[in-house]
Amino acid sequence: MVDFIGIERIQELVARRGVARFIEELAGEIEADFLRWGVFDKSPRHATHSPLGVIELMPASDGRLYAFKYVNGHPKNTAVGLLTVTAFGVLADVQTGYPLLLAELTLTTALRTAATSALAARRMARPDSRVMALIGNGAQSEFQTIAFHHMLGIREVRLYDTDAGASAKLEHNLARLQLPDLRVLRCGSSAEAVQGADIVTTVTADKRNATILTPPMISAGMHLNAVGGDCPGKTELHPDILRRADVRVVVEYEPQSRIEGEIQQMGAAFPVIELAALLAGQAPGRGGDREVTIFDSVGFALEDFSSLRYLLRIHHEERGAQQQIDLLPDLDDPKDLFALLLPEPRKLAARPGVAA
Repeated sequence: MVDFIGIERIQELVARRGVARFIEELAGEIEADFLRWGVFDKSPRHATHSPLGVIELMPASDGRLYAFKYVNGHPKNTAVGLLTVTAFGVLADVQTGYPLLLAELTLTTALRTAATSALAARRMARPDSRVMALIGNGAQSEFQTIAFHHMLGIREVRLYDTDAGASAKLEHNLARLQLPDLRVLRCGSSAEAVQGADIVTTVTADKRNATILTPPMISAGMHLNAVGGDCPGKTELHPDILRRADVRVVVEYEPQSRIEGEIQQMGAAFPVIELAALLAGQAPGRGGDREVTIFDSVGFALEDFSSLRYLLRIHHEERGAQQQIDLLPDLDDPKDLFALLLPEPRKLAARPGVAA
């Protein structure tokens, strides 16, 4: 039997902790694993592209546990009532190869993306940052807002999306959460939203080289949390922002980010810092209050490894609707797999005077 976490169980686990606490605990798990960077078997994710989207497999292993995530990205799905991103994942025991957990990762991916964003921003944004612009108000936006409000003390979030309905949805959900000391402003353009912002989070969905931010929008000292560009041919920042003399760029895993991140627009010699080095104190998050910092986040398999390990632990800690599924055969003789397909042995009918 394999532990299983579906949508109902993840809702239960998050509800017991609260979204903000769940994100902060998950950020701690992610940081702990990035600090073990050298022990992980790492590779860029395997992507299968089509005109409408991408399907990806994301593996990682520390030699004791192995994890992978299946995830898609189809921006036009929302037009037919489907999610842009869906995901599930497996955590397995390396010694036996047996899976330990099968889990939903659609909600969890949004939670871990927000956790990683806030984790990086704590090292890169100015400590007095209180205003965040949020460009792209779709499925990721609430998670990012909660993470930055809780973990960095953001007190004003300025919203913009080309779809006014998405901004209205976000505004409504944030009002229901009643986050203390958070002011929410809806803006009429990206330029209006970023004006006066300390942190700018871009989390748009279109699979194209978009120009969400241009050089005139960027002020000295800003931190850019660029989340939406996450596959070849999909970016959000004008390349001249990256070319600024006062810019510092952090990525999760350089070989993957060179293919998928904002830095795909730059040459192979363009300098970046990996998140593991930043978290380990091997590189500073910023060089001064006027430096522009960019977290070029595409999502990396190590974050999903951390998420699955965290889910399995709290799944066992918390009472509730714990489930297992019969994903694997249970055999008396491990060499006799075919026995599972044989009919049950027939029982002899009892005869008079003879015990059945």
